[in-house]
Amino acid sequence: MDNIRQQIQQLKKDLEIALEQVEFSRLEEQQATLDKQIAASDFWVNNPKAATIAQLQAKIANRLQPWRVLQKSVEEFLELSQLPDSDLRSAIEQQLQTTIQDFDLLKDELKFSGKYDEYNAIVSIYAGAGGTDAQDWAAMLLRMYMRWAEKENCVIKTIETAPGDEAGLKSVTIEISGSLIYGKLKGEHGVHRLVRLSPFNADHLRQTSFAKVDVLPKIDQPDELVIDSNNLKIDVYRSGGHGGQSVNTTDSAVRITHIPTGITVSIQNERSQLQNKETALTILRSKLVRLQLEQHKGQLSELKGPVLSAEWGNQIRSYVLHPYKQVKDLRTNYETSDINGVLEGNINPLINAYLEYSLKIQ
Repeated sequence: MDNIRQQIQQLKKDLEIALEQVEFSRLEEQQATLDKQIAASDFWVNNPKAATIAQLQAKIANRLQPWRVLQKSVEEFLELSQLPDSDLRSAIEQQLQTTIQDFDLLKDELKFSGKYDEYNAIVSIYAGAGGTDAQDWAAMLLRMYMRWAEKENCVIKTIETAPGDEAGLKSVTIEISGSLIYGKLKGEHGVHRLVRLSPFNADHLRQTSFAKVDVLPKIDQPDELVIDSNNLKIDVYRSGGHGGQSVNTTDSAVRITHIPTGITVSIQNERSQLQNKETALTILRSKLVRLQLEQHKGQLSELKGPVLSAEWGNQIRSYVLHPYKQVKDLRTNYETSDINGVLEGNINPLINAYLEYSLKIQ
C-alpha cells in the first residue's frame, strides 16, 4: 500500500502544477463572473452580446470539467489510501492507473494555457514584398487557413477583403470561431515566405514572395480592454469597391486610429456606420491585446507600435515549391516535404510543433 500512497502523492503534486499552468483558479473566477451575468433577469435583452457571453461560458465550463473530475478522483484516492490494507488494494491500484492515463491525456491541454487561448481568432493576411506574386500568395494562405478551419468544423466569417490589382488579394480579414481557435492559430502570426516559379512572369522565373499573417484573439467585450476615447481618432468616409449600388451612397466606412501606438483599423464591409465602427473597435482591441502579449506590458500606455514588415529576414516559415518541395518552420525547425498537403490545410503538425516549442521556452 505504501507504493500506491507514493503514486497518489506524486499525482497530487503533478496535478497542482498542471492546474497552475492552465490557470485553473482564474478560469473558475471567470466562469463565476459569467454565471452571474447569465443569471441576471435582463441578460437576454441584448441578444448578440448575450450569445457571445453564453458561448464563452460554455467553452470555459467544458475546459474546467475534466480537471474537476480529476481533482475529485485524487481526493478520493487520498481518502482510500488512509484505509488499512484490504481487498480494496487491487481495485484502487487499477483505478489509479486509469486516472494517471487520463491525466497524461489531459496534460496536452497545457499547450493551451494562455489567457486568451479559448477565444475565437481574427486572422488577417497582408500581401508583402513580391508584387502580384505576393498578392496571389496571400490568397493561397487564405485558402490554406479556410481549408484547415473547415476540417476543424469551425465557423468562418469574412470581415474585410481588398482584391489584388491583377490576381490574389492585397489583404483579407476573417473571423474563425471554434474550440481553442486562438490557442491553435497563435503560432501562425508572422511573415510567411513562398519560393516558386512565378505564374505571372513571362520568363517563368523563380520568385520569392512574402505575406504577413496577423492572428488576434477576438476581444469583442469593451470591458475586457478599456481604451481611453481621448486616445482614439475616428474618421468616417465613403465606402469604395465592391458591395452593390448603395455601398457608395453614404459615409459608412470607418477608420479608427489608436494615437499612442499608431495602430489603424479601417472597416467598410457593412453598410451601417455603427456596425463598421463596432467591428473596427473589436479588431483594435484585439490588436492591442496581442501587442500587450508580445511586449509583456500591463498598461496600454506602455505599448509601442508594431514594426514587423513582410519582407526578407522577418519570416517565421518558408514554403518552397521550386527547386525542391519543403515547408520549414524557422522557429521549431519542423519540416515536411508534403507542401501540397500543407497548402490544402493540413497544418496541424506545424501547429503542434509550435505548441511543443512554446512549452519549452516558457
